[in-house]
Amino acid sequence: MRRLFGLARSWWQHPAFDRGLRDMAGVSPGLAAWGLMTGVAMVKSGMSPFEAVAMSLLVFAGSSQLAAMPLIAAGAPLWVIMSTSFCVNLRFVVFSAHMRPYLMHLPLRWRLIQGYLTVDLSYVLFTRHYHHPPTTEPEKREQLAYLSGGSVLNWLSWQGASMVGIALANVIPTRWGLGFAGILALLGVGCSLASTQLRRVSAGVAGMAAVVAYALPLKLNIVVAIASAVALCLIIEETWPTAPGVRA
Repeated sequence: MRRLFGLARSWWQHPAFDRGLRDMAGVSPGLAAWGLMTGVAMVKSGMSPFEAVAMSLLVFAGSSQLAAMPLIAAGAPLWVIMSTSFCVNLRFVVFSAHMRPYLMHLPLRWRLIQGYLTVDLSYVLFTRHYHHPPTTEPEKREQLAYLSGGSVLNWLSWQGASMVGIALANVIPTRWGLGFAGILALLGVGCSLASTQLRRVSAGVAGMAAVVAYALPLKLNIVVAIASAVALCLIIEETWPTAPGVRA
């Protein structure tokens, strides 16, 4: 335990931790607005404050919460709720596969903590700064410090706003639509990552596939979008391995 605490302290005291905080601070207001409306929506859907707080802390995935709430309110079977949440969160399988080389040197409990804290924006900001896994101890400390800084602020922003939304659910009307601010925050950071031709093409294909398959149940259009983009990228890499932007 003392060793693990020392490891965490080395991240918190690293300059990259503050850098991660600052980068996340630019988009945290949008996330907070999204978390606020998610907290309101959970209570409005019929959940008790205790259940809403537990879901916010344990699930910690806005899109999954929003997908599951209508099903919970409608009394859907547990397997339907779980399947829907699983499909919506399939993107985290991609995140996990990508982050594995960055985190496998950590003890299991720290990998679990980082896996819980790492969500869309902390993942996006991290991969925008660090394109390759660390090879030296200083690089490992720097990357983990940056990831921890962004993840901690992201968690605090979301949970704090969500708790306010749960407490004030009967005061804040859902028609305010503040959750759209979170979508704009994700969209802005996502667009900044489209730095190569291949990334722009894959993002466009994923978006079109998600729209075309929107009528599918259980949010399966997200799975279709991911599969379409991944398949296209694999085909392009095999067919035109030297094309501009393919290996960037």
